[in-house]
Amino acid sequence: MSGHVGIVLVSHSARLAEGLRELLGELAPDGVRVVVAAGTEDGGLGTSYELIAGAIAEADGGAGVVVLPDLGSSVLTAATVLEDEPRPGVELVDAPFVEGAVAAAVTASTGAGLAEVVAAAEDARTFRKLG
Repeated sequence: MSGHVGIVLVSHSARLAEGLRELLGELAPDGVRVVVAAGTEDGGLGTSYELIAGAIAEADGGAGVVVLPDLGSSVLTAATVLEDEPRPGVELVDAPFVEGAVAAAVTASTGAGLAEVVAAAEDARTFRKLG
């Protein structure tokens, strides 16, 4: 069992999500499970119910899981997985994909609880890059 909230990156593109996972590994290397559920089983662009369900199970070390989708059908597919297979402590988060994932991972690496990690990801929406 992990003491950290896990993170699932749901994207249409495996390359996009793998790159983000690499970044998160550098920024928050201390025990945060970051699992990718991206693309289709055959390696194409899209989303997969089975990949998302499996990633949630893999990321769940007992402290909760934050599910971060990129856009469109990734949101719908992740929501369907959570409706069909509800798990306590798993939250689908409405946050920018990159900034939200960074905020979630850094916050989770401190040992913060699920509610705090969710709030950090959602608060990333207000981060301004310029002025």
